[in-house]
Amino acid sequence: MAEVTLKDVALASGCSIATVSRVLAGTRPVGAETARTVRAAAEALGYRPNHVARALRSRSTGTVGLVLPQITNPFFPSLVRELEHALHAADRAVLLADCDDDPVTEAARINALLARRVDALLLIPVDERRSREAVATAAARVPLVLLDRGCGPGVADSVAVDNVAGMALVLDHLAATGRRRPCFIGAAGTASAAAERRAAYEAGAAALDPGAPGRVALGDFSVEWGRAAVDRLWPSRPDAVVCANDLIAAGALQRLRQLGADVPGEVAVTGFDDIPLAGLADPALTTVRQPLAELAAEAARLLARNPAAGPPAARRAVRLAPELVVRASSVGPNLLEADVF
Repeated sequence: MAEVTLKDVALASGCSIATVSRVLAGTRPVGAETARTVRAAAEALGYRPNHVARALRSRSTGTVGLVLPQITNPFFPSLVRELEHALHAADRAVLLADCDDDPVTEAARINALLARRVDALLLIPVDERRSREAVATAAARVPLVLLDRGCGPGVADSVAVDNVAGMALVLDHLAATGRRRPCFIGAAGTASAAAERRAAYEAGAAALDPGAPGRVALGDFSVEWGRAAVDRLWPSRPDAVVCANDLIAAGALQRLRQLGADVPGEVAVTGFDDIPLAGLADPALTTVRQPLAELAAEAARLLARNPAAGPPAARRAVRLAPELVVRASSVGPNLLEADVF
């Protein structure tokens, strides 16, 4: 069957091709009766817009490339869902690429998306330093926004949760519930979220115990590392295990139970991100909730604020307020679960 064209719709509706184009593209106001006539003709003929032809005419593909470190981390699919909603509302589609936590692969994925003529890029960089060159090069070509993690000042617009504030919420909660010997399980490397959470713990935990900044184990953002790190830290008998994300916390909870530790009576456990797993853990996990819908909406606004890549001096860094979700992994049964602060 031949493709239905604007000319076909124009003939069926008795309107000009220009009028049909305005109605179907929504670019200019058209009388209500004319618009109804055009849309009825288009529906009757089965007209479908040719996005490729539109892209050639406008030099805009209506697509945004999104590069993730590792899609298997449950935090990222939740964020992708919100991003897809925010961008769809702006009539933009998303092309997704996973770089498996490798900066070389990340650079290749960025180049592949640019070769497909995406209008803009969203990126959660693998590493603050090793991702910087590829990000800076891409940001000079198309609007680019960094999510959740940064690549240093002036490289690109960015939006992330305030990791320092999130860790302060955790430590204040632990202090209020009588914990005085915390330890920290985090991720090594220079991914900015990992570094910020670690530094915030070390700065804030010293107020609880001068030795707390030294009780740190660094690996990666995984359940397996959470289990292994507990074996390293448990001999020092901490009364709180502060984890840099919920996957680490899930592994820590599992290993502590295997060791016979009473959670939360003997030791509290906290996470960061509030992925769906956090509420399903046993006991349910106290964690820092990231405002995913706000992150996505702000990223879409940053992409739209400037259609062309701007100079480094114009870059914006937006930090959003987190919430602490208190559950059974850090409080006794006399306190309500799922309190949000």
